[in-house]
Amino acid sequence: MKKSYKIRILGQELSVLSEAEDEQVANVVQFVNKKIEEVLQARDGLKTLNVAILAALNISEELLKLKGINRELCDQLESRAEKLIQLIEDAN
Repeated sequence: MKKSYKIRILGQELSVLSEAEDEQVANVVQFVNKKIEEVLQARDGLKTLNVAILAALNISEELLKLKGINRELCDQLESRAEKLIQLIEDAN
């Protein structure tokens, strides 16, 4: 069941609905605020919308990189499992 949360991002209070646990929502908000702070430190004086867009791009880049790494690891695991199955079948 979705729960309503009041969160603060870029100094703006927002109401969001989530099925996640309180701690997970807090972690997401903390992560987003950290990414926004990184953008603000690197590029002072940006408009709020530009900061949000750059933070979203940075987060998206990290996500896509991690998805690629995850896919590679899954492929490697699948390949190794197939080799092990073949070794077992050959041993019988």
